[in-house]
Amino acid sequence: MPTVLRIRQLRIAIYLNDHGPPHVHVIGKNCHAKIKFGGAGEKPSIVENNGLREKEPALALEMIESEQWLLRRRWREIHGG
Repeated sequence: MPTVLRIRQLRIAIYLNDHGPPHVHVIGKNCHAKIKFGGAGEKPSIVENNGLREKEPALALEMIESEQWLLRRRWREIHGG
């Protein structure tokens, strides 16, 4: 699972053997979230949150939105399409 970005104590990864729709995994100490990329005109959204606390979800969403071009490119490099 390549780590694509780091935000403070969280890392954003794309699993090699994952499935669509395009998304990333936000991993921290004892926590994990799955965030899908937004479609045309949409913002990223949390699909699953297992333990991200306080400001972490908003921080992750903000970073994923601002770096969406990079994350989409990495998703295509790993999964094609």
